[in-house]
Amino acid sequence: MKGKTIKEIQIGDKAFFQKTITETDVYLYAGITGDINPAHINQEVSKNTMFKGRIAHGMLTAGLVSAVLGVQLPGPGTIYLGQELKFTAPVRFGDTIKAEVEVIERIEEKNRLKLNTICTNQNGDVVLKGVATVMPPK
Repeated sequence: MKGKTIKEIQIGDKAFFQKTITETDVYLYAGITGDINPAHINQEVSKNTMFKGRIAHGMLTAGLVSAVLGVQLPGPGTIYLGQELKFTAPVRFGDTIKAEVEVIERIEEKNRLKLNTICTNQNGDVVLKGVATVMPPK
């Protein structure tokens, strides 16, 4: 399976992936990464934070962007080179997150793309935004 080459991609092309974030997702992510911050895994501690309860890891949410890039646009064979991110709202257990990407720049001579990246929850609230740089497959 191979993703789209730069010649097959145009500015304005879009793709998305959607997932409901579960408690299991958060605990698995904490175990894999070692990020056991109480904000993510301890209800008693996190209920006294500004979020008033546990929230998902920001980078777990960012991982959904990676899923779009690596599976859909450009797709398999894509090399993820960089990502500027801003976390704009918390992701709570049970939130359904839609990760969307849109091609905003083609640098054909270097085989590079820049894509707007945005994640929204089920209410349409933006929880993450940024710009990704990728190298599509040749």
